[in-house]
Amino acid sequence: MSTTPASPHDMTIRHLDIDLSQGFEAHWNGGDAYRSQVFNALSFMFPVGEQFFIDAVRHFLPEVERQGNAALAKDIKLFAGQEATHRHLHQQYNDHLLALGYDAWVERTLQRVMHLTRNAPPKFKLAITVAYEHFTALLGDGLLRHASWSERMTPMMRALWQWHAAEESEHKAVAMDTYNAVGGGYLMRVSLFLLISIEFNIWVAIQTAKMLRRDGMLFKWSTHRSALGFWLGRDGVAWHTLPHWLAYFKPHFHPWQHNNLALLERWRQQNAQTYRAVAARP
Repeated sequence: MSTTPASPHDMTIRHLDIDLSQGFEAHWNGGDAYRSQVFNALSFMFPVGEQFFIDAVRHFLPEVERQGNAALAKDIKLFAGQEATHRHLHQQYNDHLLALGYDAWVERTLQRVMHLTRNAPPKFKLAITVAYEHFTALLGDGLLRHASWSERMTPMMRALWQWHAAEESEHKAVAMDTYNAVGGGYLMRVSLFLLISIEFNIWVAIQTAKMLRRDGMLFKWSTHRSALGFWLGRDGVAWHTLPHWLAYFKPHFHPWQHNNLALLERWRQQNAQTYRAVAARP
């Protein structure tokens, strides 16, 4: 079991000061079809996924409280609050994408998969959550670390995605700490991570391709050039995520072994005017 502290920093539930009801252009990321639609594809996954994560982690709250682990119990509640806020805003985001005529294929796919797990053991669902939380933490770290990932976004979308990235970084260890606290094993953790690594990337690729096809941009050279740069260029997603992806297979892996508190503090200082704190870890 890891001895790394559960959350060596503040956790805060925030109300983000943006208005998605005003809508946005589909290609809001500097007019780049690929770099816009890959984020839009991710957004389609969040409402269903985040509700699953909330339920999976919160299921073990009574057990954590019986253990007398007050700090982790508080973190579970804040985790649920942050994820619920993400789910709410991304549902508004996705409603606008639907109004633009895009098909939420990945959302339906994820709903079917989550339905298949409805009778699975709670610890199995928690291991799924730990895996997905590692992916969102990796992407969140990249958004906070590399200016090139967000510098062409519109101000509203940059605020949304960096806020989401910051909170994913803040609570990146909560699911893992809960899994460790209730006796979760190594084999199930890494086996499900391998499966989800395949599923997650395939689903995002298919959803992105469907949206690009609707735009008439799927077979454009500019789209493929953008995708190559996004994944394999300087500060590319593949180069950023691979070392942290591999780290997950360490027997005593813990998310805070990759300490990005400085990135979080920089985001807090630069963006304090964009949100209102609702609740925080004392």
